[in-house]
Amino acid sequence: MKKLLSICLLLPLAWACTNSSDTENATGKPENDVDAARMFIRSALDGNYKQARKLILPDSSNVQLLDNLERAYLHNNDVTEQRGYRQSSIRVHETKKLNDTASVVVYSNSFKNKKDSVKAVKVGDDWLIDLKYSFPQTTITQ
Repeated sequence: MKKLLSICLLLPLAWACTNSSDTENATGKPENDVDAARMFIRSALDGNYKQARKLILPDSSNVQLLDNLERAYLHNNDVTEQRGYRQSSIRVHETKKLNDTASVVVYSNSFKNKKDSVKAVKVGDDWLIDLKYSFPQTTITQ
């Protein structure tokens, strides 16, 4: 009986440890430029702007651009469109290396199938997204 009780107590613990490592891998740090772009795009398509904020270059312009993207996602898309974005897959078409610490990733998603691009920059050991490349400063609205 003690063995059965011990197994019953340890099984949820082992399951919880497995799930936490899966979550960490899904939301961990990007390993390279394409990984950073993919993680950022996936977060944006899913409407997970809290996670997307962790993946952008933290300057006032990028924060404001991401705020604008979040507002547009929530207010310009109905529930069906939001579901379409969440269920879409990301297609990376091309990666243009600008130098050792910056590249542009050209992508589309299977929901809209329109090519777009993001710039990934390496800051220290971290790959981050610079939204100013995709959205020039003149498009920032107050």
